[in-house]
Amino acid sequence: MDTLQDPLIGHELDGRYRVVERIAVGGMATVYRAVDTRLDRVLALKVMHPGLAGDSAFTDRFIREARAVARLDHPNVVSVLDQGTDGPYVYLAMEYVAGCTLRDVLRDRGALQPRAALDVVEPVLAGLAAAHRAGLVHRDVKPENVLIGDDGRVKVADFGLVRGAEGPTSASTGSLLGTVSYLAPEQIESGTVDPRTDVYACGVLLYELLTGAKPHTGDTPAQVLFRHVHHDVPAPSEAAPGLPAALDDLVAGAASRDPERRPADAAALLGLVRATRSGLSDEQLDAQPTVVLPPAAPAAATGEVGSEDRTRIVPLPPGVRATGPDGPGAGGDGVSHTARIDLPPPPPEEPPTVGRARRLSRRGVVSLVVGALLALGIGAGVWYVNAGQFLRTPGVLGLSQEEAEAELRDAGLDVRVAEDFSDTVEAGLVISSDPERGERVRRNDTVTITVSQGPPVTVVPNLRGIPLEEARDQLAEAQLTVGEVEERFSAEVERGAVIETDPGSGTERRPDTPVDLVVSRGEEIPVPNVVGLPEGTARQRLEAAGFETGIAPERVFSEEEAGTVATQDPRSGRSAAAGDTITLAVSKGPEMIVVPDVRGMGEDEARDTLEEAGFEVNVNRVFFTGTVFNQSVHSGDSAPRGATITIWVR
Repeated sequence: MDTLQDPLIGHELDGRYRVVERIAVGGMATVYRAVDTRLDRVLALKVMHPGLAGDSAFTDRFIREARAVARLDHPNVVSVLDQGTDGPYVYLAMEYVAGCTLRDVLRDRGALQPRAALDVVEPVLAGLAAAHRAGLVHRDVKPENVLIGDDGRVKVADFGLVRGAEGPTSASTGSLLGTVSYLAPEQIESGTVDPRTDVYACGVLLYELLTGAKPHTGDTPAQVLFRHVHHDVPAPSEAAPGLPAALDDLVAGAASRDPERRPADAAALLGLVRATRSGLSDEQLDAQPTVVLPPAAPAAATGEVGSEDRTRIVPLPPGVRATGPDGPGAGGDGVSHTARIDLPPPPPEEPPTVGRARRLSRRGVVSLVVGALLALGIGAGVWYVNAGQFLRTPGVLGLSQEEAEAELRDAGLDVRVAEDFSDTVEAGLVISSDPERGERVRRNDTVTITVSQGPPVTVVPNLRGIPLEEARDQLAEAQLTVGEVEERFSAEVERGAVIETDPGSGTERRPDTPVDLVVSRGEEIPVPNVVGLPEGTARQRLEAAGFETGIAPERVFSEEEAGTVATQDPRSGRSAAAGDTITLAVSKGPEMIVVPDVRGMGEDEARDTLEEAGFEVNVNRVFFTGTVFNQSVHSGDSAPRGATITIWVR
């Protein structure tokens, strides 16, 4: 259908998304470039084909899968922005990536250098790793679903096959979900799907990037599927000699036919890719790929091509080196731009027979029909006994309870719901299922889904009036911890008991949340002044006020008389609680200092000398300046530290 005849071109879906042009057409949907008229931005619209939109089960799954993918927030995954329905059109609004697909790159360039191939695979695996962590499996990893933006960013697109509907087949068509060239063997044989399915497809993708060709080909899809199941993916170096053995090992591990031998998920494969890259030299990473194609058989002497030597000439992508019977350089410039590919000989012709001998009698036809119907009946019975009564448990991790129940019941299973706390899964979403996703169960069996109640919570107990140590024990029993402890005066709460908590009692908090405590210091009492009182009198006065007393171990010099209180801590005028200890320092009297002789000194020198000795200085001048001729305390006598010494100057 021509783009100009597309009825959606120029149409505005939901009164918001104006369709500008068609980008691509797939098996399930058409992708358009559109403009969000509300936010004035360009985006991509993926519109389900109307024929599929009429299937309510398919549409419901499409919507559920869209919601699941919308929860992914990763720079290497194409974002899902919106989902809606407008008449017969069911659509997804997605991030628009201006650029091309990886298939376009392979078509234009052929095999890539190892560095470029790994540069593409790493972000693909990073995006898939985010999906695997969220419980999603892409199921259709291929170059067409890898977008490369004009800015060089690599993004994984089209999670339309994520999770699957009813086992390995499409509900609408009965065909395998996925693209035959990238299907894992277990996906083909039993429909088993898990993160290792995507890992296999990434191994095939890496092979194709390194060689420019798919590892398994055939004239029909059935032939390709057969080779995936029964043949290993060959080493890339067989098609591109010179590739390091480490890359062969990387492809062999990722694309192993045995899923148990593959990395567990995309994150594990990403680690192997990075480890392999670090072990390669710059020369190995930047080596130009040389693709070797099978040599042609010699032609007949006449130059004609007979039935035993059927060949055709195919062009190679620009920049891809090929070697044939003439070796490298056959083109004259060191690069062979064409190569000869052998085709298998045609099947032998049936010998001619007489027409009547080839025709079957009427009785023979009836016998054949009856035999075929009998074989079909027996086959159907065997199929039902061995496989028909079984199915694979759909994946419901991360779905809401309602969505999960609908998914399982659509698959023909009964549902039982359990609940549990989860630190990582939002309340109302499924944490796990039993049996797990992909396990083989009988139809109508019961699947138990565990729904998240959100993070576990606990209640802050009422600790008012509880002694501090007992309060610590109660918080530990409630799976809470003690935060900061503050003391505060209180006439109502006994000393050492809890006044209040933060957060307050009855508040719900997650386990291990710290709870701050305010503890009572007791009733507030002003501290009396006992400085200058004899030690015994000071003790009596403080104890009568409700305090304990303590004496500093050493006496101190002070202006107070020896044996009296020199200082107290806390000082008078401050507040303390009943039972607090007031520490007293007892005086041993003032400190006596020998007075220096300053007679004959100038005024400034005399002042400095006396102040350094610990005295205050008073000056009497007979003249404005001059020499000290007398002092109030004679030199050699003692005076208390801090006493004032008067000097006379003339």
